[in-house]
Amino acid sequence: MDSIVNKLTEIEDAASAIVQHAEAQKEILDKEYDEKRRAFDTQLENKTLSQIEAIRAKLEENTRKLLESQSGAGNLTVEALKKEYEENHTKYAKELLNRITEV
Repeated sequence: MDSIVNKLTEIEDAASAIVQHAEAQKEILDKEYDEKRRAFDTQLENKTLSQIEAIRAKLEENTRKLLESQSGAGNLTVEALKKEYEENHTKYAKELLNRITEV
């Protein structure tokens, strides 16, 4: 009977050691998982910020080009109107005078 009790005690001790070892391994694996998750999160955040910055820079460049082209078109229109005025201002003045004096 003592031999059966001794064997059961040995088995229980072995099982307890296995459980303790499994718990220690679980803690190690949990720490490794947390470190890998943090590294992945940091890498993903850096990549996302980099992509956002690239998109922002492209948007700013496109906006700058659009504003420059609109400014250039506005300047061309102003120049065309000035040229038209220089060439025809006497004609316009005579027409205005005629309209005023017709009344």
